[in-house]
Amino acid sequence: MSKITIPELEKYLWDGAVILRGKMGAGSYKNYLFPLIFYKRICDVYDEEYATAMIESDNDEEYAAMGDNHRFVIPPEAHWNVIRNTSVDVGTAISKALKKIEAANRDLSGIFGDAAWTNKSRLPDELLKDLIEHLSSVTLSNEVCPADELGLGYEYLVGRFADDSGHTAQEFYTNRTIVQLMTELLQPKSGESIYDPTCGSAGMLISSVAYLRDHGQEWRSVKLYGQELRPLTASIGKMNLFLHDIREFKIVQGDTLQNPYFVHDNQLQTFDVVLANPPYSISEWNREKFENDPYGRNFLGTPPQGRADFAFFQHILKSMNPKTGRCAILFPHGILFRNEEQSLREKLIRSDVVECVIGVAAGLFYNSPMEACIVVCRNNKNEDMIGKVKIIDAKKEFVKNGKDVSLSVENIAHIVRAYNSMKDEEGFSKIVSNKDILDNDSKLTIVNYINNKVEDRNLSLKNTYSNWKKSSRILESLTNNLIGD
Repeated sequence: MSKITIPELEKYLWDGAVILRGKMGAGSYKNYLFPLIFYKRICDVYDEEYATAMIESDNDEEYAAMGDNHRFVIPPEAHWNVIRNTSVDVGTAISKALKKIEAANRDLSGIFGDAAWTNKSRLPDELLKDLIEHLSSVTLSNEVCPADELGLGYEYLVGRFADDSGHTAQEFYTNRTIVQLMTELLQPKSGESIYDPTCGSAGMLISSVAYLRDHGQEWRSVKLYGQELRPLTASIGKMNLFLHDIREFKIVQGDTLQNPYFVHDNQLQTFDVVLANPPYSISEWNREKFENDPYGRNFLGTPPQGRADFAFFQHILKSMNPKTGRCAILFPHGILFRNEEQSLREKLIRSDVVECVIGVAAGLFYNSPMEACIVVCRNNKNEDMIGKVKIIDAKKEFVKNGKDVSLSVENIAHIVRAYNSMKDEEGFSKIVSNKDILDNDSKLTIVNYINNKVEDRNLSLKNTYSNWKKSSRILESLTNNLIGD
């Protein structure tokens, strides 16, 4: 069998979405498409493994079916081909098959979510048959579609869903080039633990593994952890990691602020690397409970009810390993200067964990013109950065392709160079002392420290002076004329 190309894979995946797209909203069809693609994949890989085992054993069917020969066990009655040959009550057959696969594989417990497969008014048999036949048109084995390529295809589908569904996609999708930048800043190492407390579809965790692969480092030893509020999104994250051939991970569903999962001896578990894009400025959260947090996550103070940003921030700081811990967090700009968080920000600056603040371009977020910032913190700063914060104004670092805005390889390299340099770059980066920040009401507003309008201001002054001289000559001429009259 010949390998499928990336463009062919992307078309195949999106065409599956199109089949459902006209029958339900984008916020719903992801519930069905993602699980079915994953289901098809594990069945095709099972068949591939079975065929290999048959060759190795001179056609010993009992040996070929042994669990040791397979990544996942597929009960015969739950195989994709059985569903494909089902003509009535297709949704019910799918639901039963998925439950049997979950029961046979501890790693897959709950991974398929709780979609309403038996709702015939939404999913009539004809619609499901069309979708199953379409997905059956490509064999998703490792030979035809290697794990890294299928993982890229899955990421593509997540991105297309983001474009198609508006703000509902923000629950699990962050621009991949921003994620790549954040990973480059933290430089994860083999054997480290990496955590995302609001992991969505696990893109940041996958990016960390990709970084290790790209730099020729051992990546299978890295330990990945994530928590996600929404059940379906948590399931998509697990599928995404499996499809990228990543096995050492723990993704759990739950409310990170209300009930953090990763706890040891009544203390938060700590990690070497934390990457996060918390939900922006949520107002519906249990502030009262956080005010008396048993894990000490209110060490900077209790944030206002209307904005939980600093609650997530403090959770992340508490989750950093005391020696090796470092984090990169994507936040709304308001966290840098809002008055109601001034006291929290002051304690944050005095703690001297903030290493860098990077302002990024507007439009880097799906269906949103919002500008955001990346805040990088480190428990053990390099000596040169003790008592200091690096400010980077990267709002002009982007490329645009139609409506899509992203960071190019050159954009990312420029920002990373500035981050690693101890020299200021006029109009782009500057190292500021904690004292100066504290003297400025603890505000980290980027324009307070980096002036990108020097040339414009000089030009404006020049024009003002020129206009003044011109006006003076006109006024002098008018005065002379009046005197002469």
